[in-house]
Amino acid sequence: MRPFGKGSQATKRALEHLGYIQIDTLSVIERAHHHTLWSRIPDYQPDHLHQLVRERSAFEYWFHAASYLPMSDYRFVLPQMSAIRGGESPYSTNVEAKYLRHVLDRIGIDGPLKARDFESATKSDATWWNWRPTKRALEKLFMQGDLMITGRDGMEKIYDLTERVLPDNTNTSEPSLLEFSEYLINQSVKANGFTTLKQLTHLRPGDTLRKTLNTVLQQQIEQGTLIEYPIDGMPPIYITQTILDAKIKQPAAAVRLLSPFDNAVIHRDRLQQLFEFDYRLECYTPKEKRRFGYFCLPILYKERLVGRVDCKAHRKIGEFELVNLHIESKKIEMDDFTPRFAKTVYRFAEFNGCRSIRVSNVSPNNLAGMFRRALSSIEQTS
Repeated sequence: MRPFGKGSQATKRALEHLGYIQIDTLSVIERAHHHTLWSRIPDYQPDHLHQLVRERSAFEYWFHAASYLPMSDYRFVLPQMSAIRGGESPYSTNVEAKYLRHVLDRIGIDGPLKARDFESATKSDATWWNWRPTKRALEKLFMQGDLMITGRDGMEKIYDLTERVLPDNTNTSEPSLLEFSEYLINQSVKANGFTTLKQLTHLRPGDTLRKTLNTVLQQQIEQGTLIEYPIDGMPPIYITQTILDAKIKQPAAAVRLLSPFDNAVIHRDRLQQLFEFDYRLECYTPKEKRRFGYFCLPILYKERLVGRVDCKAHRKIGEFELVNLHIESKKIEMDDFTPRFAKTVYRFAEFNGCRSIRVSNVSPNNLAGMFRRALSSIEQTS
């Protein structure tokens, strides 16, 4: 299935559909922003996303976390930029004006620069100039909108003046709180099929925004755009009549390995309510307190989350390790699931630059032989 098509244009359509793709720096496997897109686009390659940035169809900014967003949504980050510039945001940081001026002057004269380009100047003289304030200045100027990230060298950001990056036809009118609330609601429903108030306010504090979102939701209900739909054990959801009336297709008998930062996974309460799947990322948990592993990926099979697998790509030796595979659902047709899982793992291993697969631990243990045979069979025929 190719719901978004192929190549970089599929990546553009997927980004516009989802609204944002969260960026993560952890590299135990392929980074989250690439993984999220790979899960939806069969022929996805990391350069497809980089190409969107180069051609100014996508940009980086802080959504609820560091993210790629469609350039067409640029105006909706302007309220946060204004709040940061005015010191009214929790993301505001104090940086002396001389550092801000220096960074803007250097980039204005020299063109796009990385943080390390300022570090080298620090070591060559004994002036007041130093590394840490420069780094803070770069980030503040980025967060308040004076700089944009024009690309990356690996994961290292390359900054340039916003006026040189932003396409000429970009809408730069700052939306009102009402317009911003409408944007959040419409984008969430488009991406997820429905939304909730808690989902809309995820990592967005403030009673004013919450009240405005409530107002817009009620307006859309009155207009017939949305329906408030009760579900047992959940807060009310907001959904369109079209989606409610849609015929549910039999889900494809496919297996997908989801990133911990995937848009479908990031709202943990929703995951619990819809799938009865209690998911927590344990890489920040002390090793002795982890239940499942350092970087577990939820496993989606048909319409259910059936387990999780802790993975690690040993890129130097080309080996992809399933450190801990946990099968939690007792309703899986194992004869169908196992070969599909093996095929997906092998594709994912290739995406991570690995050619061989090692299975270290499986739970329940009596399934270990079945999975090892299935994975071995895939390797031998590939």
